[in-house]
Amino acid sequence: MIVISAASGALGRLVIESLRTRTEVVAAVRDPGRAPEGVPARRGDYDDPASLREAFDGAARLLLISSPELDTPRRIRQHLNAVTAAKEAGVGAVVFTSFLGAGAGATGMTEAYHATEQALIGSGLPYTFLRHPFYSDAFVPRVVDGEITGSAGGRGLNTAFRSDLAEAAANVLTGEGHLGRAYDFTGPLWSHPEVAEELGVPYREVPDAGPGPMSWINAQIRAGLLEQQTDDLERVLGRPPVTVASHIRSIALS
Repeated sequence: MIVISAASGALGRLVIESLRTRTEVVAAVRDPGRAPEGVPARRGDYDDPASLREAFDGAARLLLISSPELDTPRRIRQHLNAVTAAKEAGVGAVVFTSFLGAGAGATGMTEAYHATEQALIGSGLPYTFLRHPFYSDAFVPRVVDGEITGSAGGRGLNTAFRSDLAEAAANVLTGEGHLGRAYDFTGPLWSHPEVAEELGVPYREVPDAGPGPMSWINAQIRAGLLEQQTDDLERVLGRPPVTVASHIRSIALS
């Protein structure tokens, strides 16, 4: 049996959809009323360790999807609750959705992920780390008034679509040879000007709209910090990941 934590979120639902025809899968959710349909559901709240122990009971493998909590200390506490519960419940192996760079240290966005990786290593549980990039879903350029605009300075982005990352997680959960490994998942490198050229529309660089998360991310992109590339995602998928340009074309044709 495979248990998917935080299964009511977008990633969890996609993983369950990919797994439901392959193996026995259980959704662990904070609110059973929001559980995905078609699979058994158990209450598993990251802030309630007892509920996590019950939700993880009998799991041969657990997909520990990172908490959406933005407060880093609370997020770390939630993740550590889940690691402890998995250990106490006798889970066979844990697959954790981490973030690129988490293996190198605890800085900025990686702090909670790094702490969780270290806790899993220290727990003695068999583990696999799936270090995700930013989701392409949140970065897909839109053609507005016949053009694409952006504030990334033309630099590359290694984002990947949530659907590809979910399929990769399902492959790891049902496959062999993944335990003790850390995968640095990156999608095909793309830039706004390149997508505009592929779609046959002009590109125009515009200033950041103002302070906020996207302004910070754009600064990271302009500095070239999202240009890391590996073939891990393609190897785990067994096919090339979906490109941003092909995704836009598929939407236009649908």
